[in-house]
Amino acid sequence: MARILIVEDSGTMRSLLIQALEDLDPESKIDEAQNGFEALRMLPRARYDLILTDINMPDINGLELVSFVKGNEIYRAIPLVIVSTEGSERDRAKGLELGADGYLVKPFVPGELQALVADLLEPGRGA
Repeated sequence: MARILIVEDSGTMRSLLIQALEDLDPESKIDEAQNGFEALRMLPRARYDLILTDINMPDINGLELVSFVKGNEIYRAIPLVIVSTEGSERDRAKGLELGADGYLVKPFVPGELQALVADLLEPGRGA
């Protein structure tokens, strides 16, 4: 059973992400944060197996969150996927350069998200 943190300011988009993840694995435990600041408060409270984050959010944006997570020894091994409307090659390159393990452009195909998540949560992968 995976524990996943979704960081997204849109309630509708959080619901879509949750539905796709629950279709993949109904046993997953999914926590929600409405922005990067809330996510930073939640990180020490649980051991996450995956983080999904938007880029454009109030307070701390997704790129700042990626930078923090991947720059922190405690959290850097957590796979992190950006799910954003920012679809330019420059945006994608910046997210991956900061350490994101995947980048999906909204609107996304649920099967594409599920395949990426399944790959990232595969036992024995990562650090």
